Amino acid sequence: MANENYTRVTEFIFTGLNYNPQLQVFLFLLFLSFYIVNLTGNLGMIILIRINSHLHTPMYFFLSHLSFVDICFSSVVSPKMLNDFFVKRKVISFLGCALQQWFFGFFVAVECFLLASMAYDRYVAIRNPLLYFIAMSQGLCIQLVVGPYVIGFMNTMTHTTNTFRLPFCGPNVINHFFCDVFPLFSLVCADTELTKLVVFVVAGAVGVLSGLIILVSYVYIIVAILKIRSAHGRRKAFSTCSSHLTAVSILYGTLFSIYVQPSASFSLDLNKVVSVFYTAVIPMLNPLIYSLRNKEVKDAIHRAVAKGKTCWA
Repeated sequence: MANENYTRVTEFIFTGLNYNPQLQVFLFLLFLSFYIVNLTGNLGMIILIRINSHLHTPMYFFLSHLSFVDICFSSVVSPKMLNDFFVKRKVISFLGCALQQWFFGFFVAVECFLLASMAYDRYVAIRNPLLYFIAMSQGLCIQLVVGPYVIGFMNTMTHTTNTFRLPFCGPNVINHFFCDVFPLFSLVCADTELTKLVVFVVAGAVGVLSGLIILVSYVYIIVAILKIRSAHGRRKAFSTCSSHLTAVSILYGTLFSIYVQPSASFSLDLNKVVSVFYTAVIPMLNPLIYSLRNKEVKDAIHRAVAKGKTCWA
């Protein structure tokens, strides 16, 4: 293709979300509220963990990183999407599209493997709670956080490099509200089968490997819980991982509904609907899940509120 004459695409145009124009203001305010709740909830979780000594444990160390990733993940897509509600021509530059896809792929993979690290952490906590802080040393916790970032970097470099090395020389309208990989493939004026295969294999490896780590961890967690003699002890042990299990179920259920399906049944319109959920809703839900279903977090919030009232009194 390097020797062929063609006009290189310098910008892309989003079709955006398909909605009734009468709902424009309502949808804008809805997604804006999602983004604000996401920012305040996750930032509040990070600050709460930072200032509260009771939460200086491996579990909340991972949770603070999950909150950071959720803020970044949503911020890759949401500001541009909100801006495009009131713009007739929803344009993004070629470089901007590449960067958006790069950061999107990076934070998706990081979140998947952070959840896998958190699953292993819950297994260690339930298997032998007396040796938990010894087994989950500071060095190991750092490795379990750095690892997801390294994998995320390798994942997104593969996706972005393979996608944007292809020639875009014809249509430049992306049937989506952000630069997702599958809608971009339909704009390439070359054979994309090999690139699609590479992307599918790498994305599948990220999803399957992280999911397998979580699945194996929970098999061992269930076995460990069943060995606990008292019913109260079993309920308490399960409650320590219920928030994490809820977050995992929501994220993986959403991602697999898009990326693990036959190409014949793949629908870009359905892709957009589900993409809204995991780019705007899920990052907002995680801090709510952990604050509403976790007694330690609720106690920390109550202490922080009480301390704030005392300071203002």
